[in-house]
Amino acid sequence: MQTKLMSRFSLIGFTMAAALASAGAMAQAATQDNVPGHPRVNEVNNRLENQQDRIQAGVSDGQINAKQAARDEKQDANIAARESRDEAKHNGHLTKAEQKNLNKSLNHDSKRIHKQRAAG
Repeated sequence: MQTKLMSRFSLIGFTMAAALASAGAMAQAATQDNVPGHPRVNEVNNRLENQQDRIQAGVSDGQINAKQAARDEKQDANIAARESRDEAKHNGHLTKAEQKNLNKSLNHDSKRIHKQRAAG
């Protein structure tokens, strides 16, 4: 009887854990694109996308070489990872301070991309 009860609780616990994990995955997938009602997240995502476009344009124009592009993309990936961690802390939102820190990093990257394209 006791083992039957234990297996029932185990099954319920496993089911709840699976449901929570799938809900988290769906919430994270929703933050990949523009999220209605999350202007700070959208701003950072749009800036990251814009910088990726600028890097690719620089590579196709020959203004940015492969090593520079790899470094710029690695930095953008780092910023995106920081954004995801910050969003996870606040249910898919960014605080003003987090947005400010991400924008500071994006501004630094943007200036470097501009200099590379101007020098190329």
